[in-house]
Amino acid sequence: MTAPLRVLIVDDARLARQELRTLLSGLPWVSCVGEADDVPAAREAIARLRPEVVLLDVQMPSGSGFDVLDGLEGVPLVVFVTAYDAYAVQAFQANALDYLVKPVEAPRLQQALQRALERRAPDEGGVGERVLLGPQDQVFLRDGERCWFVAVAEISRIVVDGNYARLWFRDQNALLARSLSALEARLPAALFFRANRNTLVNLRMVRAVEPTIADGYELILADGGRAEVSRRQARELRERMAL
Repeated sequence: MTAPLRVLIVDDARLARQELRTLLSGLPWVSCVGEADDVPAAREAIARLRPEVVLLDVQMPSGSGFDVLDGLEGVPLVVFVTAYDAYAVQAFQANALDYLVKPVEAPRLQQALQRALERRAPDEGGVGERVLLGPQDQVFLRDGERCWFVAVAEISRIVVDGNYARLWFRDQNALLARSLSALEARLPAALFFRANRNTLVNLRMVRAVEPTIADGYELILADGGRAEVSRRQARELRERMAL
């Protein structure tokens, strides 16, 4: 039997949370695992309850829905729920699953959650115990006012940029306040390769390999980017890609 879809409600208004919980109770294939009323409580609840979907208010006294997601190692599917449709463009630019305007209508909520069910990962039963991110897990990226939901498999490369790391995906990039080593520790080793001290590369994004005069290689990626493989790492690359 398929397990119910695990949903967390995040809204600072008690009546709004109650209304959403009532709507969810009419969907037998959905389980409301909890509620949160501000940014810190929401972040704690996501880490503790591991919901598959968050019904997330955009504007709260303690911050925005984007603040809830900022810095999480892995994020659930997100359906923004708000009284302010002015945030819709920003939400969809970030590739949120859906955006519902209050008062929420039962058919629209069901439609959004049906989409979440269709995107449920095959191994959803182990989400709570997962240490590493998988290729289809999504991460939330924020660089200034720009926000995105990005599947791990969409990341083409990560490069040291001063004290930070610049992450490239979908012909775009974002600067993250994380070290390359910290990011590498969370990413699937079968997918990402340390090309040199400063660069991680998604091997699925490699379209060509060219030898260099320094006995290394240069990787040409699907997005047109290039990454140099150091001589020290060349042997591991040959083994990983059966060169």
